[in-house]
Amino acid sequence: MKRLTLPLALLIGLFAPTVASSKTVDVYFGTAGNGSKGIYHAKFDTASGKLQQATVAAEIGSPGFLAIHPNEKFLYAVAQNQNGPCVAAYRINDDASLTHLNSEAIGDGGGAHIAVHPSGRFLLTAQYGGGSVALFRLEEDGSVQARAQLIDHEGGSGVVPSRQNKPHPHWAGFSPDGRYAFIPDLGLDQIVVYQVDTTVPSISHVRGIDSVPGGGPRHMRFSVDGRFIYLLNELALSVTTFEYDPADASGKRLTTTKALSEAVKAKEVFNSSSEIIVHPNGKFIYSGNRGNDSVTAYRANPSTGELSVIEVEPVRGAWPRNINMDAQGRWLLAAGRHSNTVSVFEIDQNTGELAFQRQSSVNVPAPICILFKE
Repeated sequence: MKRLTLPLALLIGLFAPTVASSKTVDVYFGTAGNGSKGIYHAKFDTASGKLQQATVAAEIGSPGFLAIHPNEKFLYAVAQNQNGPCVAAYRINDDASLTHLNSEAIGDGGGAHIAVHPSGRFLLTAQYGGGSVALFRLEEDGSVQARAQLIDHEGGSGVVPSRQNKPHPHWAGFSPDGRYAFIPDLGLDQIVVYQVDTTVPSISHVRGIDSVPGGGPRHMRFSVDGRFIYLLNELALSVTTFEYDPADASGKRLTTTKALSEAVKAKEVFNSSSEIIVHPNGKFIYSGNRGNDSVTAYRANPSTGELSVIEVEPVRGAWPRNINMDAQGRWLLAAGRHSNTVSVFEIDQNTGELAFQRQSSVNVPAPICILFKE
């Protein structure tokens, strides 16, 4: 019988271990603090989890939070220039470098957060210090127009006197259908809801959704299916789940889950929550804990929206001001503002647990925002 022989290269291919395909994506970092020069950029390998050393992409003062246009051609930052707090617009070049288009004054206390509407026609900024929300319309070339609206929040819950005697809008975002804007306000213990008019564009007040007294709403996210709102309470270090009604943008408060136990918090001189993100599979939620310097991982009940803590993972850095993950939800990055570090963690897709990747972590001066462009 004639023996069948195969080429050596084919034999090697048949028995070689499968290697995950590599995809390199761009990551931008907003920074604010000693040593910071502006917006930084690095390449990230989604197969290996390797984050390259970051370099300056654009020099500007304290470019805190960043947002990307839906067409992924433009990037926006709340920052500081010679005239004070501003919105800075950039074109993203083919080599991932940034070209400054223009900047427009916010005209109120420094912007804490920024979000571009899904239509790409305008963006919102939330001013923690000024207690306001501002709207800026966008040109087709990506540049930002002069401020079109400034809406002041009023009141304060007063539950935590040092922090809640007046409004402190802390985050801006939109409902899954883009019909409403949501502004968690730490001082009011509310999520303030606005209706969106994309024809003008403009926003108008609808209602306030009350959160837990003294919780201090900071950031929020919708569940993947849009049924629930997960609100991060900065002062209480907890996450409150709301059932969301898209018909009128109302929310029914359901449950609140602590990020850290009272016993753990009692050992810290100071701690507060920083960021919340939802895994693309909808099963896992993550929040950052400053002071404890950790990330809490939760499992989400798909029927009730209730969260249960999976683990509390140290970030191997100080003051995790922001966390974010890649589009596939395989990797989580944590920005240690006080340690000038960005730590990389692999996410277990079955359990949601985090595994620290020591060889992948890098130094970035005073990072406070992580933005993936994929």
